[in-house]
Amino acid sequence: MTNTVKTAISIQKKLFEQAEALAEQMKISRSHLFGLAIESFIRAYQNQALLDEINQAYTAQDDPAEEARLSNMRKGQRTLLEKEEW
Repeated sequence: MTNTVKTAISIQKKLFEQAEALAEQMKISRSHLFGLAIESFIRAYQNQALLDEINQAYTAQDDPAEEARLSNMRKGQRTLLEKEEW
């Protein structure tokens, strides 16, 4: 059996009525519907946070040491290409 916590929330009457109708349509309790809704919201929030972190990593400035390594690699690749016969 899972642990549950009883809570009280205040929401607009129209939203409550929509939730009540949806719970009835889905044949689940309001509590289950609210649980599904908050679970979905938390998952979406976490996914957005992860996406923001990924985007920030791609747009972040490279550190000077990394730039130097990349520059040296490019020079080495150019030298190799120049030595190759086509």
